[in-house]
Amino acid sequence: MSLLRFGSRRGYRLSAPLMLFLVLMAVLWPKPASAWWNDQWTLRKKITIDTGQSGAGISDAIGTAPILVRLHVGNFRFGAAKEDGGDLRFVAGDDKTPLKHHVEKYDSLLGEALVWVSVPDLKPGTKNDIWLYYGNQKAPAAVDAKGTYDPDTLLVYHFNDRGTPAQDITAWANSAQNAVPAADGAIIGQGAHLDGQTAVALPGSPSLVLAEGGELTWSLWLKMTAPQPGAVLFARAEGANGLTVGLDNGVAFVEVANGGNTQRSVGGAAITAGGWHQIAFTAKGGQIALYVDGSQAATLAASLPTMTGVAQLGAAAAAPAAAAPAADAAAAAAAGDATQTPAPAAAPAGSATGFAGDVDEFQIAKVARPAGFIKLGAIGQGPDHAKLISFSVDEETSGWFSGGYFGVILRSVTLDGWVVIGLLGIMALISWYVMVDRISYLNRVSRGNELFLGHFRETSTDIGGLLQLDSEENDPSFGGEMGKKQRKSVHAAPLYCLFAAGAKEIRRRFAGGGYRRLSPQAIQSIRAVLDSGFVRESQRLNRLMVMLTIAISGGPFLGLLGTVVGVMITFAAIAASGDVNVNAIAPGIAAALVATVAGLGVAIPSLFAYNYLTIRIKDVSSEMQVFVDEFITRIAESYELPEEPVKQAAE
Repeated sequence: MSLLRFGSRRGYRLSAPLMLFLVLMAVLWPKPASAWWNDQWTLRKKITIDTGQSGAGISDAIGTAPILVRLHVGNFRFGAAKEDGGDLRFVAGDDKTPLKHHVEKYDSLLGEALVWVSVPDLKPGTKNDIWLYYGNQKAPAAVDAKGTYDPDTLLVYHFNDRGTPAQDITAWANSAQNAVPAADGAIIGQGAHLDGQTAVALPGSPSLVLAEGGELTWSLWLKMTAPQPGAVLFARAEGANGLTVGLDNGVAFVEVANGGNTQRSVGGAAITAGGWHQIAFTAKGGQIALYVDGSQAATLAASLPTMTGVAQLGAAAAAPAAAAPAADAAAAAAAGDATQTPAPAAAPAGSATGFAGDVDEFQIAKVARPAGFIKLGAIGQGPDHAKLISFSVDEETSGWFSGGYFGVILRSVTLDGWVVIGLLGIMALISWYVMVDRISYLNRVSRGNELFLGHFRETSTDIGGLLQLDSEENDPSFGGEMGKKQRKSVHAAPLYCLFAAGAKEIRRRFAGGGYRRLSPQAIQSIRAVLDSGFVRESQRLNRLMVMLTIAISGGPFLGLLGTVVGVMITFAAIAASGDVNVNAIAPGIAAALVATVAGLGVAIPSLFAYNYLTIRIKDVSSEMQVFVDEFITRIAESYELPEEPVKQAAE
């Protein structure tokens, strides 16, 4: 029965570490990543388009818009993607809806890519997320330049066609009629250079016809070589009607001629030479709004006139001659004046010259885009694009330690961090060894004490028989009832060791024969021997427990040291590079915190195990104290001196 009781108690004691292990596994087991759009792609990263105050600060409506995604070695692993970028896929924030995109430039050798992505229904004043998937070498290319822009976009020139006319990538195919020199290092990849003499001629396409009072959105990136008076960026004229966009000594203007009535916008600050700026305007309902770098610079109360002729980018339009009135023509014919020519079309106010400088990203739409759309393009395509777009770390379809957030963090850990983590790993191995060693030892102790106490209490009337036990367990009343394994357990039990020490003292006192009685002084001496044995057994029970206390107190501090050093190195690297943004700071800080996590990973299990082991050691110690009192009491009862010898001893 005692063995059965012991078995049930043993099961109860094992449940505590088992439950602890199950809890830790439930907490630390890698959670499956969010459902992937397609498991054939091994890598993905979240792209956040921040239109809120922490980002681009756009409060006006935006709608569906093409977003320029700039990839470089700092935010993209070119080695994991196809050499031509054909495996790039963009998916909406729901991680289900593929988005149209096309690649303007992809250079895996230099580590640079420019990708345009159509993002639907962008909201102002908030964060909009999309996903970039890559890492599928078998994926076919899936670019869709025409689908990247909505049907209202009539013309888009990237100017990335060196030596050939600029190609329109929209579905309207309004490609340029002539080529101009290329300009390397433009605001977005390659641009075009205008010398003030040669202009880019647009086609006379029906889709580009302007209807009277119609809507229009026009935008262009430019870098002015030097301020020019009346520099024409864009011009279109037909008879007495005309539309001109230009710079007058760096001040942007829009000029409309309608039936000979010419109006020009007034206001706005001059842009600086040598820097890139976006000029844009929208026309709707008799109102024209002019924008510079996404901010409204001027307005003009005018409607667009009807125009069907050819437009030019970079020079004044060569308008067809206007027909002279019929009466004048007849009079001239009657007078025989054959040299008279019709009056020319209205020219822009003031002197007009061609624009000299670089241009890039020319777009025309047949609708008036909202102000938020214009600002989004100015920020997202310009030098402040980091305000609008940010990239998360890569996630992989594999587990924690080979990819995902944890894999990226581990790859960012510096050498000093690995040194600290290595020391913590050694400390963890030692602490786990102590846990296993102490738990197994206490299990053996409990089993041996249980067996010994059962026999000890069953022989409460035969203390003399117990004293005959020797190291070989020859006594048939005790050793004969046990197998070899049980005898080994009993010999390892602290209670048996205490009993053996007391029995040895009693046998030593009775070795010479004579009166088999013990005086009170002798019993106190035996108690002293048992107390010293109790101290030795307590030391044996607490062996190596100090390693757990070191892990509990030293682990977090050692991890904190690694974190502080890692943070210092991260900020030092940022100061040296001058790249101050969250994408540069976040991986280093996250990697530095790994040391603290490792320190807590050492300390927390050690703390739980220490408390558990302390309780069990306290139980065994209490059991030993109770046994010492019980054993001394039984010795006193069995070997008490009679009254006569006591009186004789006193005399």
